[in-house]
Amino acid sequence: MQLPPLLAGTLIKRYKRFLADIKLDTQEIITAHCPNSGSLTGLANEGVKVYVSKNMNPKNKLAYKLELIETSKQALVDINTSRTNHLVKEALMLKQIPELAQYNTIKPETKFLNSRLDFQLSNTKRSCVVEVKSVTLQRNPLIAEFPDAITTRGIKHLQDLITIKQSGIHAVNLYIIQRNDEHKFFRIAKDIDKNYFNTFMKAKECGVELLCYTCDVSTTKITIKHKVQISYGDTNKKLL
Repeated sequence: MQLPPLLAGTLIKRYKRFLADIKLDTQEIITAHCPNSGSLTGLANEGVKVYVSKNMNPKNKLAYKLELIETSKQALVDINTSRTNHLVKEALMLKQIPELAQYNTIKPETKFLNSRLDFQLSNTKRSCVVEVKSVTLQRNPLIAEFPDAITTRGIKHLQDLITIKQSGIHAVNLYIIQRNDEHKFFRIAKDIDKNYFNTFMKAKECGVELLCYTCDVSTTKITIKHKVQISYGDTNKKLL
């Protein structure tokens, strides 16, 4: 998936969740929209290198949007959560996720129960509902985590997937690591949101399929890379 043209700069501060003051390499100081409601733990630190795009829609209140953050180890992290579903749709169309490659029909934004879930997939034999989550948190080498903040909405989506699975429809929660550093494991950050972890475990027990894929991220494009093993706690203790 191609990214829009990006401008480099330095983060001054991120505040009110959706705002970021940035000093561009041209020395211009701007305020950009931050399209991520999470805490961005370990990422939104003063002085880090960032990349922004220019908002082309004149109706937007801010002229710029924060897109990528570069970590201290020079890894690129795509923090734009509104891009994740477009990335997954492209991967589904290109059959880049083997577990979901059997489905020929892709319907985004499907309403089930009282939630709007991300995708309904189908073929001539069965259908499948997929909820997608963007992952940016990494506190330990080789381990990506979700969530980076308490997420009641994420819990509700898991509960809906459980109900959908119990009704006889295949249900999938797909985690996408939008970072280009190496990850050998993915786990739920139980210390950040214990209720989400408990619901995640219940979803596993009820047969909801839990998948995690990582990405290649550059300043020009982002693509689905490969599957990542899901685990919890000690990286030698496998969950799935």
